[in-house]
Amino acid sequence: MSKWLGLRLRFHPLFVVFMLVSVLTGFFVEMITLFGIVFIHELGHVTVAKGFGWKIKEIQFLPFGGVAVTEQAENVPAYEEMMVALAGPAQNALMIGVAMVMREFNVSEAAWWQYFMSANLMIGLFNLLPVLPLDGGKILQALISYWLSYHQVMVGVTTISLLFSAVMVLVSFLSFNSAGIQLNLLVIGMYLFLSNWQDYRNIPFRHIRFLMGRQNRFVHWIRRGTLAQPIVVHRQRKIGDVLRMFKREKYHLIYVLNERGAIQTVFPEQKMIDAYLGQKPGTSVSDLFM
Repeated sequence: MSKWLGLRLRFHPLFVVFMLVSVLTGFFVEMITLFGIVFIHELGHVTVAKGFGWKIKEIQFLPFGGVAVTEQAENVPAYEEMMVALAGPAQNALMIGVAMVMREFNVSEAAWWQYFMSANLMIGLFNLLPVLPLDGGKILQALISYWLSYHQVMVGVTTISLLFSAVMVLVSFLSFNSAGIQLNLLVIGMYLFLSNWQDYRNIPFRHIRFLMGRQNRFVHWIRRGTLAQPIVVHRQRKIGDVLRMFKREKYHLIYVLNERGAIQTVFPEQKMIDAYLGQKPGTSVSDLFM
């Protein structure tokens, strides 16, 4: 690890291997150019994130690019997540614009500027794929969180990410007979698949972290005023099932019905969360008021 301008940088071992290979094969200039592009891309994320008051843990340089790791992954407003995610590709678009001006005025070699623009276009478009932890995956995650519960969002986006990653791995083998395996695509696809498989297995933990962080959002909602979205459930419904209905962008009141369909009681979401975190799994809603 190292620190630069107050940012902690972490280099994945495979990223270091790629850098060493570029030196041995005579492509170091191209590789260091890509590194600079990725770094500026990530600085775009960091700048906008800090503008929203996010805490940045570190920037990780991975085999396929970089990732700015934050502490607010589950409990920031969806529009903030979208703005932070879009800030990276926006830097690539800005660098392409600068390169076009430099090439027009014959600053340095036109061939190098062409490579610089192509690299920015490739990195920007690749990061817009709907795969976590790429920017496109985060944008998709933020968009559908306005309509689906957060648990559904995690399951859905992680499943889509797994499918896209698997397709990358399969595509890397398609040209095996003619040109050999596309090693770069294979490594990237495998890394993304394993990363998302780990995230898929950790969905229960990630959901608990989401619930624990809702207290801060509750204070924000109360200060600005917000309309609560009701969740209507039967008294025998399990608390865990009800919490999986919670939406990221909504504050909830839980209406509990008895066997006759009459409203028996109404809970604020905080009471439901506290009960879930403090009691055994499988506790029913009726246990909260018995």
